[in-house]
Amino acid sequence: MDENAKLNRRSFFKSSAVGALGAISVPSILTSCSGSSSSSKEEKLADVEVPEILKTAPEGKPLKAGLVGCGGRGTGAALNFLAAGTGLQITALGDVFQDKMDACRKTLKDKGTDIPDANCFLGFDAYQKVIDSGVDVVLLCTPPVFRPSQFEYAIDKGKHCFIEKPCAVDPVGARKMLMVAKKATQKGLSVISGTIRRSQKDCIETYRRVAGGAIGEIVAAHVTRLGGSLWHIKRHPDWTDMEYMLRNWVNFTWVSGDLVVEQFVHEIDMMSWFCGEKKPVKAEATGGRQRRVTGDQYDFFSIQYVYENGHRAHCTSRQIDGCDNDHSILVYGTKGYTDCFGTIYNLDGSVAWKYPYPKAEDADQSMAVPDPYVQELIRLVTAIRTNKPLNDTEQHVQSTLMAIMGRESAYTGKFVTWDQIMASTQKLGPEEYAFGPVPGIKEEIPLVGTANS
Repeated sequence: MDENAKLNRRSFFKSSAVGALGAISVPSILTSCSGSSSSSKEEKLADVEVPEILKTAPEGKPLKAGLVGCGGRGTGAALNFLAAGTGLQITALGDVFQDKMDACRKTLKDKGTDIPDANCFLGFDAYQKVIDSGVDVVLLCTPPVFRPSQFEYAIDKGKHCFIEKPCAVDPVGARKMLMVAKKATQKGLSVISGTIRRSQKDCIETYRRVAGGAIGEIVAAHVTRLGGSLWHIKRHPDWTDMEYMLRNWVNFTWVSGDLVVEQFVHEIDMMSWFCGEKKPVKAEATGGRQRRVTGDQYDFFSIQYVYENGHRAHCTSRQIDGCDNDHSILVYGTKGYTDCFGTIYNLDGSVAWKYPYPKAEDADQSMAVPDPYVQELIRLVTAIRTNKPLNDTEQHVQSTLMAIMGRESAYTGKFVTWDQIMASTQKLGPEEYAFGPVPGIKEEIPLVGTANS
């Protein structure tokens, strides 16, 4: 392995120059899963704070949004913003690749939104030009390594933000997100994260009951996301290292954070939400690579999070084709357990409560589940137009740091504590972003421990 890459890994365990941040805690901003002291079940449910699901954002002042990152998720977020209410526009686009920009621009034009040439910006500084173009809202949807610096610039310029998950790929970036989030709150700006399950009605209603005491005190969780491999891009002979890694971004740890941080963070976030936003004391993880054909990261992980009271949550993820798959988030309590997606079980496995999904022909559609991707943007627009700022960055950072803990435990072969993750000086990727060589980063996977000789 390249010596610089080794140093990058080892630096994870060094003390941070901003060590005081090791004491920063991400508070539980929602009701504890142990329930409330209310005497009736209805009162307990009423005490639980959950996001409101609206059909559309309220009318109000027109809002212009700029999109940074014109890939599939970015294009989707732009369409979701337009669907969130009336008086909403996408007025500027930014990316480093012309073909991504062109594809996004065509999709928006086909849907009735034509972005003029003057508002389409290319390059590593395109985000600054989008933010400076007169927009009110910024949709940050690039690969996550760029999120902290782009978020900082947007908040400094007084823009409301949608930030796609994850919010960082390393502890340095995550701490920057925390500091910038505090500045956003001080400025009265709204920030909504792409942790979609928190905007999904059946998940919200399940959480509301669990937080109200439906399964008793939380004692454990088991989270699984076993699926096929993600896409990969073969290197073109004319591409520089930087172009190849950015076009193939989900396969490089410095750009994506690895599968645990980039994808599995959804499940880790949901588990953390249902368990009361408690921070784990440490992560004990293993992982490896069997079938991934490109990049520098693992394709399977097994992580055990250990909490101060001794409770444990096991999280496992895999991206390998040709295997049986599973997607489940099971949270266990003293009275029962839940799948977090609409069902609560008694301890004997019988169903205690099930979300009442309406049929298409039912007259009452009040319990239909609206698109959570649109709901995220409805929440953002509503917060802006009602002058009731929302900022969920801290919980987003906590879930991202939990994912990074698991990744680093697997990659180093060491148990990683919360205090270590908060104090680490690890910063992934090059110091400068430019098309050309990427010093110190190669397509080599982490090797931990020693083999029997």
